[in-house]
Amino acid sequence: MSDPADFIDESLQYESSEERAEEYERRYGTDLAYYGTSVGAVRGAVRNAGRRYRDLGHDDVAAVASELWSRPVFERRFAAVVLLQSSVGLLRSSDLTRIEGFLRSALLRELVDPLAVDVVGPLLLSLRGQNAVRASAVLHRWAAADDAWLRRAAVLAHLPAFRAGDGDDASFRRTVRLVSGAQTGRDAAVEDAVALVRAAGAG
Repeated sequence: MSDPADFIDESLQYESSEERAEEYERRYGTDLAYYGTSVGAVRGAVRNAGRRYRDLGHDDVAAVASELWSRPVFERRFAAVVLLQSSVGLLRSSDLTRIEGFLRSALLRELVDPLAVDVVGPLLLSLRGQNAVRASAVLHRWAAADDAWLRRAAVLAHLPAFRAGDGDDASFRRTVRLVSGAQTGRDAAVEDAVALVRAAGAG
């Protein structure tokens, strides 16, 4: 691993707790492994890495996030999400491909939702011109996907804009139509996402 990824992983393991790991497994299931690191400690590890490695650019952030995500450990993957959250200003429309891979393998709402709301949503708000058009096309493809987590993410990505009073009702309605027309049928997690965005003011 790169030095920043190794630093974060070592920090996560240093803050681990066997009791908390068992609690996480009971709460989230056995699809992922758990160090038993608290959410605050995960955020602290990423923050400390940012202080130690101050010159991380776009490619560095993308690489470190992928390294952290590559192992199916909840805290590593959550650290990747936190890293992307803190670096969202560096992200580009092309990063949606990488994020799609993360969403497809996330397995948990606790990883999908912050990726959608705190990474994809702000990224969409920052894009202009053809980059915005390309990103919108990706989002609509997610909305029609056979993967329920991708569909949930496509819906929740609208949430930051509506919370800021800048939501696009037409785009949201198209997303809902695509989600509703997906061949896999109704999904409670997706319907819950639609309700959350509507509660924030979507039409």
